[in-house]
Amino acid sequence: MDSEKRVLTQETPLLSGQAADAASLTLAAGPSDEFTHLPPNEAAILREQVITYDSNVSFFSVYRYASISDRVLIGMAMFMAAAEGSIRAVFPIVNGAFAETFTRFIQSRDFYEYFGGYYAFSMFYNSTYFNSTEYHSGSFNSTDSYNTSLPFDLSYYYDSPYYQSTYNFTEIPEYYSMEDFQRQANFDSLYFVYLGVAEFLMSYLFTFIFIDRGEILAARIRKNYLGAILKQNIAYFDKVGTGEIATRISSDTMMIQDGISEKLGYLISFLSTFTCSFIVSYGLSPRLAGYLTIVAAFIVVSFIFVSYRMTDLYKKALNGSSAGGSVIEEVLSSIRNVQAFGIQDRLSSRYDYFLSISQKYSLHAGFYAGAITGVAWLGLYICDVVAFYFGAPLILENKLSILALVTILASIIQGLFAVCAVTPHMRAVSAATGAVKKIYTTIDRVSAIDSTSDEGIILDSVKGAIELQDVKFIYPSRPDVIVMQNFNLSIKPGTTVALVGASGSGKSTIVGLIERFYKPVGGTVTFDGVDIEKLNVKWLRHQVALVSQEPVLFAGTVYDNVAHGLIGTKHEFASEIEKRALVVNACRQANAMIFIDTLPKGLDTHVGERGFLLSGGQKQRVAIARAIVSDPKILLLDEATSALDTKSEGIVQDALDKASKNRTTIVVAHRLSTIKDADKIVVMKSGIILEQGSHSELIEKRGEYYDLVMAQNVEQDVEKKLEAAEDSEDDSVEQILDEKAREIQDIEEDGGSASEEDLKETSKLILSRTKSGRSISSVVASNRIGVEEEEEKRYSFGEIAQFLFNLARPEKRINLLAIFFTIIMAAGYPYLSTVYSNSVDALGDTDEFSRNRRMRQYNITYLAMGAIEFFCPIMAVGLFSYAGQRLVRRVRMQTLRQIVRQDIAFFDKTENTAGSLTAAISKDSAAIEGLSGATLGQILNSGIMLFGAIGVSLAISLKLTAVTSPTIPVLLAAGFYRFYLLAKHQERVKAAYARSSSYASEAASSIKTVISLTREDDVIETYGNALTELYRVGRPQNNKSAMLYGAAQGIVYLIQSLMFWYGSTLVRTDRYSVFMMFTAVISIVNGSQNGSIVFSYANDMAKAYDSAGNIRRLYETEPTIDSWSDEGLSPQDVKGNIEFKNVHFRYPTRMQVPVLRGLNLTVKKGQYVALVGASGCGKSTTVGLIERFYNPLSGQILLDGMDISNLNINAYRSHIALVQQEPTLYSGTVRENVKYGSLSEVSDEKMYEACKQANIHDFIMSLPAGYETLCGAKGSLFSGGQKQRIAIARALIRDPKILLLDEATSALDNESEKIVQAALDNAAKGRTTIAIAHRLSTIQKADIIYVFENGRVLESGTHQELYANKMKYYELVKLQALEKS
Repeated sequence: MDSEKRVLTQETPLLSGQAADAASLTLAAGPSDEFTHLPPNEAAILREQVITYDSNVSFFSVYRYASISDRVLIGMAMFMAAAEGSIRAVFPIVNGAFAETFTRFIQSRDFYEYFGGYYAFSMFYNSTYFNSTEYHSGSFNSTDSYNTSLPFDLSYYYDSPYYQSTYNFTEIPEYYSMEDFQRQANFDSLYFVYLGVAEFLMSYLFTFIFIDRGEILAARIRKNYLGAILKQNIAYFDKVGTGEIATRISSDTMMIQDGISEKLGYLISFLSTFTCSFIVSYGLSPRLAGYLTIVAAFIVVSFIFVSYRMTDLYKKALNGSSAGGSVIEEVLSSIRNVQAFGIQDRLSSRYDYFLSISQKYSLHAGFYAGAITGVAWLGLYICDVVAFYFGAPLILENKLSILALVTILASIIQGLFAVCAVTPHMRAVSAATGAVKKIYTTIDRVSAIDSTSDEGIILDSVKGAIELQDVKFIYPSRPDVIVMQNFNLSIKPGTTVALVGASGSGKSTIVGLIERFYKPVGGTVTFDGVDIEKLNVKWLRHQVALVSQEPVLFAGTVYDNVAHGLIGTKHEFASEIEKRALVVNACRQANAMIFIDTLPKGLDTHVGERGFLLSGGQKQRVAIARAIVSDPKILLLDEATSALDTKSEGIVQDALDKASKNRTTIVVAHRLSTIKDADKIVVMKSGIILEQGSHSELIEKRGEYYDLVMAQNVEQDVEKKLEAAEDSEDDSVEQILDEKAREIQDIEEDGGSASEEDLKETSKLILSRTKSGRSISSVVASNRIGVEEEEEKRYSFGEIAQFLFNLARPEKRINLLAIFFTIIMAAGYPYLSTVYSNSVDALGDTDEFSRNRRMRQYNITYLAMGAIEFFCPIMAVGLFSYAGQRLVRRVRMQTLRQIVRQDIAFFDKTENTAGSLTAAISKDSAAIEGLSGATLGQILNSGIMLFGAIGVSLAISLKLTAVTSPTIPVLLAAGFYRFYLLAKHQERVKAAYARSSSYASEAASSIKTVISLTREDDVIETYGNALTELYRVGRPQNNKSAMLYGAAQGIVYLIQSLMFWYGSTLVRTDRYSVFMMFTAVISIVNGSQNGSIVFSYANDMAKAYDSAGNIRRLYETEPTIDSWSDEGLSPQDVKGNIEFKNVHFRYPTRMQVPVLRGLNLTVKKGQYVALVGASGCGKSTTVGLIERFYNPLSGQILLDGMDISNLNINAYRSHIALVQQEPTLYSGTVRENVKYGSLSEVSDEKMYEACKQANIHDFIMSLPAGYETLCGAKGSLFSGGQKQRIAIARALIRDPKILLLDEATSALDNESEKIVQAALDNAAKGRTTIAIAHRLSTIQKADIIYVFENGRVLESGTHQELYANKMKYYELVKLQALEKS
């Protein structure tokens, strides 16, 4: 159609499903962008509304919202983290002092014991003969009488190791008594106790502060991000899907919190250790430290380069997963359509495309993460080579002592181990940097129309005059389509103006311009003579009330939703009594109290997310009540009564007519019966006014408006309406269900849950059975949702580990190979302790040739080990990352498939909203990912190092190891208890995060309603309160967790103290050597330190444990109606006969509200059957039961005589096609959307034929890209009528035996409706068609019309038969007649 020719070209690249690059979602403005063909001023206006510039931020920008006290606390935490790291660097000095004490004593002991004790040696040393010429000339005779006074033969001395050795008499060791040695050892041991206490305090305090401030700052970022989202102009949302917003506010902000919490403290601590280690080294030997600095510089430069690459890759990976979130949200928000067409797998594969992007970049980043560790290990071994190669000559020159060299090496080892441990924490900080850039890009975006700005004029008085002068308008998302050109319209104050015309004619665009959703590219829109762009946006919207075509309600009660209309008015802060009176009055005017009074809690009944617990008409009436409760100056009704039945529409229209008095009202309507009393009716087409005037004036003209009226006139000769017949039939089944529902509700309100006894009692009371033998009670039990069926299943650590092991089974070989490299990498350290000890021993070798040979051998060993330890981490972490990314991709896909597998009752639960499920997929899989890759490699590495070190220590120093190693389980117990506390904490916060994420997603997806109600501040405050409560609940657990971490760190020093204290005893009593002592100390202490590193990942392990439990629970959830099941009969040669036999039904989440009360109806093959009746009477429920979205509580639904509950669900649904009231399209091309309806691959010719039947082919072909045109998120680039016709084509392409039309033409204008209806009439031939219609002109030719009332069929027959009956249908026909003949 000419009126609809428009060019649709642009969509967010990552949402297109094509081979778009995932690196950036930001639109680039430049000479080649999509607006360059427009005049510069127009291009600038459009570009301003959609362009997003990257924020120039660094990691420290994350503290933008930190207060002075926050900054002080964070500064203190950073200082304490650095101090805690410096303690580890000081440790080698204290260790060296101990080594000196031990060395002095052992030298003294060995020397003097050789000579029979200190007293005997003194006699010999003080001998005058000792200094004689004979002694020095070597002529001393052992038979000399002087010699007889000595306790040993002096000739032994010349053959002893002390002659011409480092212990020559020229350097006689100082005598060190056992008592003095033990006293000094005890004293030195206290230093480790002091260090342990300091370590505990520093670790505890900085960890708690970082976690505590991290939660607070992340909450502020979330709140500001939501605030920034809510202030964006509507064109921004045409480019960014709400699923992406949900992902960013849950997953991305979680990354930021992760990067600014305790992991930042660990990073600072380890870097402090690294830095201070070199300071210690320079203090002992600047020359040797200078050589080692070259190695350190190499490590640092490599570290910076690799970290930069890693951060860049993670940013790109983040884009893929975020864009995938929009795909998930699209799928889950239209789950009925997805299941009806069986396209779960096809849509899931689109999500997998974005996962492949994320996997590719994350995989590369994983190898870079491994390179960081590899470089650190290589640096460690090079340091050993440098130290021994350059240190040995310094020792010979007496410029360096062996103990100083040992201390320097110990410091370097501490520093480089710290660098190794930095990798996962650096990854968290890098990921946070990438996430904060994305978040702040949105926060810093200057909205073209900022509703939070205080700028703009506020008028003293309001009349309500609106004028559009020479308006030219182009949607920023469709810059090739001119919607309005030189448009002029004047609306006087207090008048009602109706806009009518075809879909895409610009009617809703006028509403959007008045609400300032968009900016015109030319001309002006004035309000009381003032350009609305000069008015304050929020003030302007306070003067306007909007009721949209698709009403949006928010999670909460009916009262809450209506009271939202009072925001910004003088009644916003009125008393609760006054506000409730206003709400009740508004609900009465909107004809809503009739159904509200029947709800379980009246006005205080919860409506569910987006009001899903109410029918379309009920939601619309609540939305109307919300609009009129504030008594606005301007009322905008964009198809405000489109979802209402004829009777309700008449009453509501009367209320709206009264509400329109003394205020300016603009009505957009397809149904002309709603606007015949308007002061002015404007007929539009393609952004042009064809004619305008009153109803009678336009009828007299017999122009376009007259033709529209004739198209909607059902009957011209009607009489007075009759009262509807009420069916007072007693229904014992419903009475029983009512009674049980009330009992269940009472139990739930008291905080309990319904028991099995209640269900058994129900089964006794209800004796009727269906032919399949299922009692009503059993069906009630299987469908009862909203009642706590059972306590959420909990899993042990072993069960979760087994589950994760099974999940990772496909990557078994990859993980085994990674473990192999990890074992080699970890085994290097215990082996290093022996090589290191031997190297120190070689320095004391008096034989120069032997010393050089040994040092050369050990240096070659260091270089070989360095090469191995460089290669192994890269392979280990890289392979773990590869396996982890494959696992996460598969988990995300399986989770999505498992979710879309669930029956519709699952999605009716309040906790299973599209937003919360989208966030859960992202969060839970990310948590499992957090326990893979670099983190998993570090955990395994630390464990192997710990037990390997214990093994080496046992082999060399059995007694010392046997006494001290049992202290290590104390260390492990502290870590595991911390893990346990964090796991419990994760369970508690999970529900709170799900609720807050769902709330934010709901607000973002309903942005037009939020900003038109000026609810931005209210939404942000509610969201902020939820986050504050989350922080308050979690703070005590964070405190315990930090305390346990500090304890685990402090215990390491206490173990050291015990080792030196007990080791001093063994040196005295068991003659332990320096080699035995320090091999054990190095192995046990450094091994336990590496073991304690594992518990810095306790938070990651707790999150992974909780997330794995969530995923396992989901995987074990088998729906009652299972699309994966192969069970059931496959219907053959389907004819299309449908029959309902005494069907009772209540929605599982609303067991108190009866919907179908013994429904009986028959549809024969090939019939065109229409269902009509008031809103909430059960029409859409009937269609849902035919699709088998639910099982009935009792009765049977038959297909060709077969109970559909006995049929295979996929085989059954393959014969049915559904077109819903609100059409659903998916991001992708028109071709993809149409072909989603096919059961298998179909030819383009068949697709063209289906589109021609739906009257959409010509329009599609008129587009520049034809069937390759992108539809936008949820089909946002098409008008409602266009989307509906594409949806109809999708239904027809599968050539169904049964066609279900749930208000399939409600969104179409009259002209399109006639053509589409004719196409549907033609398509209905040879197949069974069941249509729901409020607009009776669409179903006059139906073979049979069923009139519903209160969940039953009140009357049935053809149009003429029912009209002749003069009952309910007769009344409906009369109410839709626009004029008499």
